[in-house]
Amino acid sequence: MSDPCLDHLVYAVPDLLAGVEDFAARTGVTPVPGGSHPGGSANYLVGLGATAYLEIIGPDPAAGPGAPPRLFGLETLTEPRLVTWAVHPEDLDGRVRQAREHGYDPGDVRPLSRVKPDGSRLDWRLTSREEAAAVRPVPFLIDWGRTPHPAASGLPRLRLTSFAASHPEPDSVRHDLAALGVDLTVTTGPEPALHAEFETPRGTVTLV
Repeated sequence: MSDPCLDHLVYAVPDLLAGVEDFAARTGVTPVPGGSHPGGSANYLVGLGATAYLEIIGPDPAAGPGAPPRLFGLETLTEPRLVTWAVHPEDLDGRVRQAREHGYDPGDVRPLSRVKPDGSRLDWRLTSREEAAAVRPVPFLIDWGRTPHPAASGLPRLRLTSFAASHPEPDSVRHDLAALGVDLTVTTGPEPALHAEFETPRGTVTLV
């Protein structure tokens, strides 16, 4: 994966604290709390560079029973899975127009936010598509605006050594990636999947 606009990878887990504990045991690196999202989810983060990170997201342990998690299919998730990824183009709105002109609609741009553990709020904009796919090889677009990038907050770091996707119809994915102006290796596979390999204190670790 050579696209310089990589923003973050999203690793969804059915139990957030258990998922973080397992990740720390496998890699030797302990993720740090990112914060809570409206809707009942929360995340932990690991840096992948100055402007890139891995997000571990799951149901918010502090959320009440009236706040079901809605992001990334967390309601039905039964095992950890690398579900999607994001890129941060210099001009989000311009990239959306470009993609639509080339036959791919990345979805509408909408604002989101989350509250950090220190009580401060992060605000950003991203593209959002309504789709049932559990794994999304084509990334969404994100713009942090004036908000400091999460990777710049002193996160513990790992090195991402490879990132790729597989799909039953790889040519369709390659078409959509090209429309977005994004580079990613896509091979043929039985189902949509993302594959990330990391160099860690405990050796090579792969997430799918």
